[in-house]
Amino acid sequence: MRSSNPFHRAIYLTGPTASGKTAVGVALAKRMGAEVVAMDSMTLYRGMDIGTAKPTVDEREGVTHHLIDVLNPWDSASVADYRGWAIEAVEAIEARGRRVLFVGGTALYLKALLRGLFEGPAADRELRKALEEEADRLGNDALHARLREADPVTAARLPPGDRRRVIRALEVLATTGRPLSEFQTEHAAPAEGVTVFAIERPREEIRNRIDRRVLQMFDQGLLDEVRRLRSGPRLLHPVPAQGVGYLEAMAHLDGRLTLDEAIARIQARTRQFAKRQATWFRGLAECRPFPIPNDEPPKATARRLAEAIPACDDLS
Repeated sequence: MRSSNPFHRAIYLTGPTASGKTAVGVALAKRMGAEVVAMDSMTLYRGMDIGTAKPTVDEREGVTHHLIDVLNPWDSASVADYRGWAIEAVEAIEARGRRVLFVGGTALYLKALLRGLFEGPAADRELRKALEEEADRLGNDALHARLREADPVTAARLPPGDRRRVIRALEVLATTGRPLSEFQTEHAAPAEGVTVFAIERPREEIRNRIDRRVLQMFDQGLLDEVRRLRSGPRLLHPVPAQGVGYLEAMAHLDGRLTLDEAIARIQARTRQFAKRQATWFRGLAECRPFPIPNDEPPKATARRLAEAIPACDDLS
């Protein structure tokens, strides 16, 4: 039976960074007559191509991609913004009689698409400013300690350094009288009947792929890309500026890291990120692990995936 939820009619391909999602996604989209909707918080940014491993026009092989290059690097977007753009893309794709294939590894985006999103009360600018000033004065740990007392569930999943989300959790508590974790449990039920494939590769292979990718990024001109971004008309927004690869490249350009140190830190930080992604996907009930042999070409993987995807109703 065809779902009434457009996000539940889509196919999802996810997995940790450097697992090969992009190439497999393109091959799968060509087999299915689908268009790809990127599910990546960093490829939203224009001009951030090499460090995000954004698929080039050639790598897309004629497959239409959505939600790539939609933001200036000095702008920001919430999960709710992404979800709103995604529904517009899905409706347009289905109106053309095409299937929708989400490809990417941003876990928060995936969960918001599958289970909905608690958007919460509107921002209270005065309260937020006061909390920012308190964090500046007392430190992030003090603010996190206050959250831990009031909402231990949310505090347990947010590190003290994630100031933005800690402040948002305190803001929700102050304006609604309810902890953020209570609202979020309302969107905790798994989506039924949704096809979510999570690519899996052996840990050592992911490690090697990450190390090679980072070296390739520098060969392709990551430092020049960062120089161009820094010479733009406005300062980079803190979110992309803290992105894996960009933070370390800027530190190198500023003389705070040698080139070898920057490369090693990017590789280590990317491996840590991939490990967190894999853990997160294993814990999401909708995700179906999809192991890929070391030497399997993307087209062969796509063929196996296509065989595992249930047929859908005619979209026309």
